[in-house]
Amino acid sequence: MQNKTNSGSFSPPAKHMNAQTAIAGLRGRDFASTLRTLALQGLKQPMHSAKHLAAFGSQLGRVLMGDAPHKVNPQDSRFSDPTWQLNPFYRRSLQAYLAWQAQLNKWVEESDLSADDRARSKFVLSIISDALSPSNSLLNPLAVKELFNSGGSSVFKGLNHLYDDLMNNNGLPSQVSKHAFEVGRNVATTVGSVVFRNELIELIQYRPMSEKQYLKPLLIVPPQINKFYIFDLSPEKSLIQYALKNNLQTFVVSWRNPSPQHREWGLSSYVEALEEAIDACRDITGSKDVNLMGACAGGLTIAALLGHLQAKRQLKKVASSTYLVSLLDSQIDSPAMLFADEKTLETAKRRSYQQGVLEGRDMAKVFAWMRPNDLIWNYWVNNYLLGKQPPSFDILYWNNDNTRLPAALHGDLIDFFKHNPLARSAGLEICGTPIDLQKVNIDSFSVAGINDHITPWDAVYRSALLLGGNRRFVLSNSGHIQSILNPPGNSKSNYYDNPKMTSDPRAWFYDAKQTPGSWWPVWLEWIQERSGEQRETIVAIGNQRHPALEAAPGTYVHVR
Repeated sequence: MQNKTNSGSFSPPAKHMNAQTAIAGLRGRDFASTLRTLALQGLKQPMHSAKHLAAFGSQLGRVLMGDAPHKVNPQDSRFSDPTWQLNPFYRRSLQAYLAWQAQLNKWVEESDLSADDRARSKFVLSIISDALSPSNSLLNPLAVKELFNSGGSSVFKGLNHLYDDLMNNNGLPSQVSKHAFEVGRNVATTVGSVVFRNELIELIQYRPMSEKQYLKPLLIVPPQINKFYIFDLSPEKSLIQYALKNNLQTFVVSWRNPSPQHREWGLSSYVEALEEAIDACRDITGSKDVNLMGACAGGLTIAALLGHLQAKRQLKKVASSTYLVSLLDSQIDSPAMLFADEKTLETAKRRSYQQGVLEGRDMAKVFAWMRPNDLIWNYWVNNYLLGKQPPSFDILYWNNDNTRLPAALHGDLIDFFKHNPLARSAGLEICGTPIDLQKVNIDSFSVAGINDHITPWDAVYRSALLLGGNRRFVLSNSGHIQSILNPPGNSKSNYYDNPKMTSDPRAWFYDAKQTPGSWWPVWLEWIQERSGEQRETIVAIGNQRHPALEAAPGTYVHVR
């Protein structure tokens, strides 16, 4: 049990931001207001500030004498180069930086600021201190080595990359080479056809890969803020191909990337479109019901749909539901949400309605600041200081293939995080029907990531408890995306499983069994048991009422 405790699993790894922060947004004036509060606090408590300044001076003196009182986090890759420890100059600069960070944190913690102001202050100061890390300067030993190895060309290449990102990447360092991948050529390549299309979605049916197939189809619902091919990046990572090879008839929804004229599309609009997709799946396969899988906001959408179907007494259309890193219980404690007062949230909704959409690049910027060392400064060093091209990585390519949110859906998501409506009966109304998830009595399978900074695992666990029916919860040892992309064969994969779901996620985790490998085979066995009888494979795609319209990946996925 000691190993579990050390994993830090009981508190969300997102110490700064998470999904609700990206939806609500952050304003520069909020940061400025916090900095003003800190400045005033320094004036109000001069003796307090003097004490910590003297303590920092004392530590700095020890550092200059060669002492190294601060230990570097072994997981912090910024200082992994041996030069930071072996070279006297670099060792002193690193120790001075760590001493400054520690003393600044103590100054805030021991001040007479309110608890909320302390949380806000730590959040803002952590962003600033990460930006001022000595690893982000041209004196970074990696940058110095590259300067000599390249004969100075690394500087010119870095300046060129910086200019290109300022012009074309919203001012952020590029995370991936945008020319290394093409949808339909080397990502999203599984053979299939669009068999249904309406204003919001394209429904793709995939060609079978097995001699037999289960009667009940699987319908995969991706998040509206991303494109569907996270489920089909490459053959070895493709959950779609994994399902096809294991006898599951597989369909996926491809959401349309909305434009300002679609500002009125709200959660009810997406639920209605998804219900049409379910009916098309049932008609094509001849099955009376389907198995649903939703990821992130797609999970929220299928939960709203199931509540709507239950209220209409049509829940028999769905056999089971799978939720991947999905929040239904939106109660998350985050310092960044302390900035999101009533005025901020209403301003965010009004701004997106005026524009018609919430731009994907704006959400991407907030998501990047959730983990600035990994998603910003890491690429700052690689692209600008080392002058290297950003990596060619399919997950990052998908992650940077941004989509927009229509204003009405953005407003619905803000209200979802503000009011947590699914946590109570009839707290949310969809298509004119009140939603009560406890009455959705179908089997569910939920997956969370122990290192997920976007949808913390304990919140995903609480979300699973909101559902009726038999519930299964599995905790992967990965983050938000890697929890989904978890194919068998990865030696680093493991997961926690405990069939008995208690009201406390800590109690569940304490009794959970850690198992090496991927959760995919566990889910496969679970979903196959709920997929009906097997029959000879029907190779044809679509039917007379729903003919093949065009080859996968379709049209909507290409809309930018």
